[in-house]
Amino acid sequence: MKGIKKSLTEEYLYLDFSHQKEGCIFPLHTSVTLFLLSYCDCTVFKVFLVLPGESTVISVLKNVPSEGVEIQIISRQELPPIVQSCCLPAIVERPDNFCRAGLAVVLRHIIQKSYEADPSKKEILELLGFKKTCLKACAEVSQWTRLCELTIPLAVENFLKESFDQPPTIPAAILELEKKLSEPVRVHNDDKLRRQKLKQQKAAGVGPSLAKEKTKSKGHRQETSEEGDSSSASLELKVAFSKLTMHKEPASANREPSHIRKAKASDLPPLDHVFAEGLYFTLADIVLLPCIHHFLVIICRKLSGKLVEFPLLAAWYQRIQEVPRVQTAASQCGIQFLSLPELQTTSSQQPPNLDEATCAEEQNDPSFIGGPRPTMTKLMEKGIEVMFSPHPYPTWTLDWDTLPAAVSPKEGKMSSDRALRKQQQLNNLVYMVTNQAKPGDRIVDFCSGGGHVGIVLAHMLPSCQVILIENKELSLIRAKKRSDELGLSNIWFIQANMEYFTGMFNIGVALHACGVATDMVIEHCLKTRASFVTCPCCYGFIQNTSKFNFPKSEQFKKTLSYKEHMILCRFADQTAVQLPPQRRLIGKQCMFLVDLDRARAAEEHGFSVQVISMEPESCSPKNNMIVGVPI
Repeated sequence: MKGIKKSLTEEYLYLDFSHQKEGCIFPLHTSVTLFLLSYCDCTVFKVFLVLPGESTVISVLKNVPSEGVEIQIISRQELPPIVQSCCLPAIVERPDNFCRAGLAVVLRHIIQKSYEADPSKKEILELLGFKKTCLKACAEVSQWTRLCELTIPLAVENFLKESFDQPPTIPAAILELEKKLSEPVRVHNDDKLRRQKLKQQKAAGVGPSLAKEKTKSKGHRQETSEEGDSSSASLELKVAFSKLTMHKEPASANREPSHIRKAKASDLPPLDHVFAEGLYFTLADIVLLPCIHHFLVIICRKLSGKLVEFPLLAAWYQRIQEVPRVQTAASQCGIQFLSLPELQTTSSQQPPNLDEATCAEEQNDPSFIGGPRPTMTKLMEKGIEVMFSPHPYPTWTLDWDTLPAAVSPKEGKMSSDRALRKQQQLNNLVYMVTNQAKPGDRIVDFCSGGGHVGIVLAHMLPSCQVILIENKELSLIRAKKRSDELGLSNIWFIQANMEYFTGMFNIGVALHACGVATDMVIEHCLKTRASFVTCPCCYGFIQNTSKFNFPKSEQFKKTLSYKEHMILCRFADQTAVQLPPQRRLIGKQCMFLVDLDRARAAEEHGFSVQVISMEPESCSPKNNMIVGVPI
């Protein structure tokens, strides 16, 4: 068929299979992936359902899209070694050294390959959203990705396991999604659309702008909106479904009336959600649909009185059925859509935002004394001073002139000055790692980027297995190209969030892992009892997350509040060469104290840890190394 391309690389898709209940395959990540395959009519992958243990027997397998898709059943022991080190779902390119793991990464790749196979399916590519960023940010740093990819699927699975002998607790993740659907939509052409909506409301004779009625209930807002939409579909629905049908509304030849053009932004009505991320149908809707469907099945069957608590979720569920091909894909995957009553949206008291509550608590902290110097003095009074461990071999360097060209960072797209500084950074990390590595060790280069660290290590340590883990696909593809030029056979490439790498390893390394990514690397190494060599970066991005609270060590917790620790983090970023020497010195001292807290926390887990300054210090403004070895 014209326009159809064949994939040059054979790719295998591995999906977990735990059980099947009422036509739904669990875990839900598998149901979501199969639904997307069906929606995209994608047949470019060989699909494997992976059973726990050694069994490969399934009594009856129902509602699996099978037309054009080759599906095999295997045991976990039959997985390629690279996949055994990752959470499923996972996609592997032959010859089994490039793996994509984790739901969001896998789904985005399926969309890309479906489009490449048939470029006429432009609506498939639209699933990736504005600038192709839908669910691109990793779950460790994006609350939205985490909610869609992890929290909601797991919450629904746990909800389905309940006996319902006692009144159940509605999952907090579902309540959070309902709340998000009530929030105003932000899109790139936000102002233009809101003015169009204001014009539409004025033409329909609607009274004051919705933006001025913030104190009124959400229910009243919706009623008002419905009055304005009585003669035609709402602006949001028109915009959303015109894009789905690839039909653009003709642009108006006339300028907007003066009173519309001059309206203040604060007087413009907010845009309401049509789909999960706003106005447009995206991958987020695909991920949520199987999860929300099975949640609503239980609600309607056993807890029908609770349905009124989710009017926006119910409206989204009904609306998504109107999207082309969704009904077909759903029927192929055993999803029989429910017919829900139209629910009235009512105002409700929102649960307190824990992050906001924490911030308010910090602002009222009576013990807080501002600025870096008072904070540093406070630490000194407790015996905590800036004192770097000595560098074990400050003059050691790789013989870059004798190494193959593809090993050098000069092969990347960077200036000669920057390439020299990168070589100096690598000298420090490679020395620390090679001094610890033994034949047969597994070394993981976390946040590997283009593979500067990992490729050097793989070349220098041929008896070790080196694994590059990176969330950005293009960076990892560039790294693989360099590796292929060198003919390296002891290297793996894994595109995944750090959380989805579950394999054992002996040494973890990370060069300039941003913000809390450094803490995630160290945590991974602590859990695995692996040595680590990390060079932190972007101290100003450090903040409390769902995984970490700062300060981390007991010693620092007893001395500093969170806000005082954040002062150190902010000033630790002030080490650029353009800054005055005195400010750079304070920045360097703050860097040390932040990293000392990390080191002390690792020591509490049975590690010997040093904070060392790279040599020469001019190799990078962020020139600290945290080196840890299990005791």
